[in-house]
Amino acid sequence: MNTCFAPVDLTKASLSTKIPMATVKKTVRVAAVQMTSINDLMANFKTCSRLVQEAASAGAKLICFPENFSYMGEKSGDSVKIAESLDGPVMQRYCSLARDSNIWLSLGGFQERFDDTNLYNTHVVIDDTGMIQSTYQKLHLFDVDVPGGSSYKESNFTVPGTNIVSVDSPIGRLGLTVCYDLRFPKIYQQLRFDQKAQVILVPSAFTTVTGEAHWEILLRARAIETQCYVIAASQAGKHNEKRESYGDTLVIDPWGSVVGRLPDRFLTGITVADIDFSLLESVRTKMPIDKQRVSIDL
Repeated sequence: MNTCFAPVDLTKASLSTKIPMATVKKTVRVAAVQMTSINDLMANFKTCSRLVQEAASAGAKLICFPENFSYMGEKSGDSVKIAESLDGPVMQRYCSLARDSNIWLSLGGFQERFDDTNLYNTHVVIDDTGMIQSTYQKLHLFDVDVPGGSSYKESNFTVPGTNIVSVDSPIGRLGLTVCYDLRFPKIYQQLRFDQKAQVILVPSAFTTVTGEAHWEILLRARAIETQCYVIAASQAGKHNEKRESYGDTLVIDPWGSVVGRLPDRFLTGITVADIDFSLLESVRTKMPIDKQRVSIDL
C-alpha cells in the first residue's frame, strides 16, 4: 500500500480536495528555492533538506522547488534510468521530509516512471503530514532549437500529461504548471477562471538564452493577466559540462510586481514572501476581468 498518498482521487484533485482555503488569514508565508541540481540523488536531497529547514524556520507554510529538483542528468536519457513511481524510495524520502518538517512541498519536475524508455515530468504537491495531495504531469514538452546552437527534444523520453490540475493548500488554491508551460497562456487562463487558482506555481529549468530574453517578462505577464500570485522556483548555474540554467527565482504578486527574489541568480538558497489575500482581492475587485471576459469563437 502506498502510504505517501492522501485518500483522494488525484485525477479529480481540483474538485475533490477538501483542504480549507487560506483566505481567512490575510497573509501567509511561502518560500521559493533556487538550486543547482546534479546527477546525484542523495546530494540533491541533502540540499533540499537544508533549504526546507531554512524555510520552516522562516515561517513558510509551503516551499517550492524547481524542475529536476531531485536529479539533473548529464546525458539525454539519464533521467529515464533513475525514474521511479511515486511510491518509490525517492518520493518517499521527500514525503518524510515534509512530515518531519511540518511543511508543504511543491516538487516541480519529478522523473516519474512511465515504462522502461519513457517518463512523466511530474509536479508533485505534498502536505505537511507527508501525503501527496496532487500531481500534475507536464503538458507542453520542450522540443526546441534554442538560438545559439543548442537543441532539446524532451519528447524523446517524456510522455505529455493530459490534465490541468489545481489543489487547495495553506497558501491558497494552487495552479500547477511546469517550465515550458509558461509560453502557453491558455492553461493559465483555465487555472484562474475555470479552476479558481489564486497562486500559480512555475517550477523551471530555463536555458540561459531563453531566460535572459523571456523569463521575467513571461512570468509577470502570467501574473497580470490572471491576477494571481506566481511563484517560479528555478534551477541555476552549471549542472555539468553540457547543461546550464538561467536561475532568477521569483515571487510575483497579482499586480505584476516582484515581491521575492534572490540577490544573485546563481545562488543556491530561498526567497521568502508573504501571500497577501487582501491585495489579491483588491486587484480582482477593482479590475473584475473574470466578469468582463468576452468569449469569441474565431
